[in-house]
Amino acid sequence: MARRGLLLILSSPSGAGKSTLSKRLMAWDPTLRFSVSATTRAPRPGEVDGRDYYFRTRDEFLAAVRGGEMLEHAEVFGNFYGSPKAPVEQAMREGRDTLFDIDWQGGQQIRNSSLGRDVVSVFVLPPSIAELDRRLRERAQDSDEVIAGRMAKSRDEISHWAEYDYVLINKDLDLAEEQLKMILVAERLRRDRQPDLPDFVRGLNGEFDKR
Repeated sequence: MARRGLLLILSSPSGAGKSTLSKRLMAWDPTLRFSVSATTRAPRPGEVDGRDYYFRTRDEFLAAVRGGEMLEHAEVFGNFYGSPKAPVEQAMREGRDTLFDIDWQGGQQIRNSSLGRDVVSVFVLPPSIAELDRRLRERAQDSDEVIAGRMAKSRDEISHWAEYDYVLINKDLDLAEEQLKMILVAERLRRDRQPDLPDFVRGLNGEFDKR
């Protein structure tokens, strides 16, 4: 039966595991469309424009915002991030789900947008603050100063956990992945996400009438 695509938002403080969970979910279900964000920050080693992010100048990004081309946007650590709107709307019409790996600000904007009724939001918590700090240092992508800034910001980010539909504690990555899969499967089966169900049930009733 036909189904309108949903928007799966995955958020967490930096280092709690949302990016890893996003990649695992995409590998599990290749029909998922990943929302590639636009950003004004410089590419990190190995990142490719159009695959990891759409890397844009500050002027290009702000022009897109003024033109209503961003579904959400925010400034984080001095750089802008945002989700282009058109690809998301196209995927929804095709019945494809879109996965967002974004922070609470972006999630809030999408939930408050015209597409809010199609949102399923999941917040990922670390098992402890000490573990969060360890994970940030282990990935060796940022300086001590940047890590300190991310840790300082994590308290505010965690305070938004209650705004989400689901909350996962990422103590065991494999378990968190399985829980995320169950959320997606259950949400796809919701009655209000299956617009052809009334016609199907009428067909069943028609079969009763013919007996």
